[in-house]
Amino acid sequence: MKIALVGATGLVGGVMRKVLEERGFGDCELIPAASSRSVGKKVTFAGKMCNVVSVEEAIEQAPEYAIFSAGSGPSLQYAPLFAAKGTMVIDNSSAWRSDPSKPLVVPEINGDVVTPADHIIANPNCSTIQMVMALAPLHRRYRIRRIVVSTYQSVTGTGMKAVNQLEKERAGEPCERAYPHPIDMNLIPHGGTFEENGYTTEETKLLNETRKILRDSEIAVSATVVRVPVTGGHSESVNVEFYEDFDLQEVYDLLKAMPGVVVQDNPAENLYPMPLYAKDKDEVFVGRVRRDFSQPKTLNLWVVSDNLRKGAATNAVQIMEMLLKR
Repeated sequence: MKIALVGATGLVGGVMRKVLEERGFGDCELIPAASSRSVGKKVTFAGKMCNVVSVEEAIEQAPEYAIFSAGSGPSLQYAPLFAAKGTMVIDNSSAWRSDPSKPLVVPEINGDVVTPADHIIANPNCSTIQMVMALAPLHRRYRIRRIVVSTYQSVTGTGMKAVNQLEKERAGEPCERAYPHPIDMNLIPHGGTFEENGYTTEETKLLNETRKILRDSEIAVSATVVRVPVTGGHSESVNVEFYEDFDLQEVYDLLKAMPGVVVQDNPAENLYPMPLYAKDKDEVFVGRVRRDFSQPKTLNLWVVSDNLRKGAATNAVQIMEMLLKR
């Protein structure tokens, strides 16, 4: 089987290769593709060196699957060309997420929305994935009315330039900035680009993608996205109001029964999710579970996950595994 990886030389592309190896795809033929400035470079996969080719060359090889992690521009340009060759495209950018004709998929939640006619499948935003993983079982039981979420997002979500900025600033060295301000010893309440209504594109994604994945257009979402000087993963403080009241023990049981979710919640032992310990793991970690006593039917959660793994690479590979099983 041939798998094209578009954006193979980027930060997420490197994790994609690692996840493919870990999940049993090391014997497949990987076609690493990237922009013209990276063509001819080499990347490692399953102990072998692979030549990076142009996206056009990857299309001509007609792979069974193409996983994109190269930004919305290349996805809009090239994904339809892969699909026209019969390739199943799994896209990690924002290009197709809001398109009503394209499924937006977290396999544990809504894999059933994919039909045989679908040849482009959207991978949700990293912060959305981890939040809906925790909320999906609760929504099925109590139905969500409103979510207030504040995110604490790793610099890895911005890419290598941002990681380099953090490391250089921490070392006291000059660097090219990925952000408009220093990130070391700082928090930046700015993710994506600002829209006319004062929200950012990252905050709007949390609204639109949550509604689409949970299949409920009436869920209200108020989001604030903050970039923080960590590399392990994204963290989220989630306040969720339901239509039906809940029993706290049942909430724990529902979370523990959700595939891919791990409950870490023992205040007596200082046990709660943290990005330092979520790094390089595929699970979504949930803790600080408690009732909001300021209003009825409302719950507080703390949700942490490695944004490069379940928030990007792992979810994309899980979509491919789901398709292969079918």
